[in-house]
Amino acid sequence: FGGAAVLEMARSGADAKGFVTFHGGLSTPEGQDYTKTKGTILVFHGSSDTAITLDDFAELGAELENEGVKHEMVTYGQAPHAFTVFGSERYREQADKQSWKGFTEFLEATL
Repeated sequence: FGGAAVLEMARSGADAKGFVTFHGGLSTPEGQDYTKTKGTILVFHGSSDTAITLDDFAELGAELENEGVKHEMVTYGQAPHAFTVFGSERYREQADKQSWKGFTEFLEATL
């Protein structure tokens, strides 16, 4: 839910420098788009996510590209949905650590 809410904020035109989603919902609801997006979008996604597929990931990338939204999208091999949830069977340490590093670097560069 959190990642989808972040993208909802981006689509709404929220006045923010950046929007980051970790293994979040990536589809755009009917009637919405990214024409009002003001900040950069950063997406961290597991390529083994069966809830949000690589097709969903690619569709978002194409949509952001078509709208001219500044973005970066990163996938992690063998990482399922919720790969950052420590202690769960889905947790993937390498993807968690790499995505967190990318997030903190994004904050430093953006804020």
